Amino acid sequence: MDANLLVINCGSSSLKLAVFDSRHRKQASALAERLNSNDAFARISASEQPVQLPSGASHETALSTLINALKDQAIMANDPIAIGHRVVHGGETFREAALLNDESIAAIEDCASLAPLHNPVNLAGIAATRSLYPSVPQVAVFDTAFHQTLPARAFLYALPEAYYRDWAVRRYGFHGTSHFFMAQEAARRLGRTPATTSIISAHLGNGCSITAIRDGISVDTSMGLTPLEGLVMGTRSGDVDPGLFDFLADKGISAEEITEVLNTKSGLLGLSGQTNDMRSLCDLADHGHEPSALAIDIFCFRLAKYVGAMMASLTSLDALVFTGGIGENSARVRQQALSHLRLMGFQIDSELNEAHGAYSQGRVESSDSRFPVLVIPTDEELVIAREASRLATSSPV
Repeated sequence: MDANLLVINCGSSSLKLAVFDSRHRKQASALAERLNSNDAFARISASEQPVQLPSGASHETALSTLINALKDQAIMANDPIAIGHRVVHGGETFREAALLNDESIAAIEDCASLAPLHNPVNLAGIAATRSLYPSVPQVAVFDTAFHQTLPARAFLYALPEAYYRDWAVRRYGFHGTSHFFMAQEAARRLGRTPATTSIISAHLGNGCSITAIRDGISVDTSMGLTPLEGLVMGTRSGDVDPGLFDFLADKGISAEEITEVLNTKSGLLGLSGQTNDMRSLCDLADHGHEPSALAIDIFCFRLAKYVGAMMASLTSLDALVFTGGIGENSARVRQQALSHLRLMGFQIDSELNEAHGAYSQGRVESSDSRFPVLVIPTDEELVIAREASRLATSSPV
């Protein structure tokens, strides 16, 4: 049986696992949710069969249980040849994927203050797999690494310089693995090389970000010190006036409460008062629910504004690319956002757009559009698998 690569993505109470063969073809995926609670559960996509987890299952317990289930289903016969981990924040330390050892793990821990909700659980997944597979090369792939090419004018805030010097306060950007995949895949579809391709990549899901990529390199992006800055998202506000904190503090709302609201009760959910799911919002809007229609309108308008902003970092544009759950599947969002950009020459073909570019290599623009518009499904797991394989080859283990 072909050797396997494992890709691990740990959330605060979840664990996603994907199995690739040595030629980077996905064999199966699995998901465990509600970990560390009494109703933890898991399933494997290849069979859609539930996998029994013990009550209060930890990340390590879920991981070992899922791996045993994959072995029982003959999806994994042997130990993996490499394991790749998604890690949210690499700070300024990591400009690319890194082999995991005591030194690199300590550096990831040092970045935890920049992503306190993410890095600790990413490290939990790393600890679990190192315990299970102590001799297998393991690799961290960072959401922030692709954006380490941002120039200072794009990553520095207009704050006292000491904030950056002493505390590393700056814009880091996220979704870098997805934006990197867009740079590679868009170039391929356009018949170019990444080094000669410039795009604007819009990753739209529950979390949303947009990136200007010039000649294959990230030169500007919407997310900042944290994943809260930028576009309107599912439950995150995106950009707000920093003075909002002081205003709400005068109303008796603590900084912790404000941060919680901005991250989990705002965005599409906060505007609509109903849901953060774009499909549900569109259905509600079509049935006359005005707050849902307004939420969609604000989402699309803010997206259009950011497309225009990304133009400032480019000298040419080969394509505007949509990806992520909303970007790939919502013809309405693409059409409504681009309706604000006619002055820039964007024009969309309704028929191609409704088909999500399925029969046109992802192209959804009309013949008179100034720029190509592409819909490309993202594949962050594939990027992580490739990086794990590449670095494992050079590992002395």
